[in-house]
Amino acid sequence: MKKVGLFFGTFNPIHIGHLIIANHMVEFSDLDEVWFVITPQSPFKVKQSLLDNNHRYQMVFEAVQEYPKLKPSKIEFDLPQPNYTTDTLAHLDDNYGKDHRFSLIMGEDNLKSFHKWKNYETILEHYSIHVYPRVSEGKVEQEFKDHPKITRVDAPIMEISSTFIRKAHKAGKNIRPLLPYKVWKYMDEMNFYR
Repeated sequence: MKKVGLFFGTFNPIHIGHLIIANHMVEFSDLDEVWFVITPQSPFKVKQSLLDNNHRYQMVFEAVQEYPKLKPSKIEFDLPQPNYTTDTLAHLDDNYGKDHRFSLIMGEDNLKSFHKWKNYETILEHYSIHVYPRVSEGKVEQEFKDHPKITRVDAPIMEISSTFIRKAHKAGKNIRPLLPYKVWKYMDEMNFYR
C-alpha cells in the first residue's frame, strides 16, 4: 500500500517553497510520494488570474522531473467545477484505492479554515492530514488541535507566494532564485505573468 500525500494548489506558478515543503513531507514523514494536484478552479479563488491548466501542469511537471517521489497530477481537470477536495478524494479512491492510501497536505493557515470545507467531517473520518507550519492570523479550531488523524510535520516555514512572484515579475524584478530553473525557463519562454 503506497502512502500518497496530496498537495493541492493552483501552482500559479509552482515555486521553490512548494518543492521544499513537498520534499520535506516525503522525506520526513510516513509518506512514500507527494502528488501535486493542480486545481483548475478553487472555490476560494477568482479564475481570471489563473494561467491555462495545461501550462500550470507543464510547470509542475518541469519542477518535479528530478524528484522521483514527487508527481504532477491533473486529476481535477476532468472533474466537475468548482473542485471540492471531498469529491477529488472520492474519485482518487475509486480509481487508485486498491494500492494507494491518500492523505492531505495543508498549511496551518488552511487548517484554521478547515471547518468551512465541504464535508470536512467525512474527510477527517477517512483520511489523515499532514500539516506544515505557516505564519498566519487566527486560531486552529479546538477539535483539530489534538486530533489523531492530524499530524504536524516540523517543516521549514516558507513565506514565498505565487502572488508575490507574479507581481514582482510583472514589475520587472528578478525572481529567478524563487523558481526551479526549468520552471523559470518555461515561464520566460512563454512570456507569462508580464
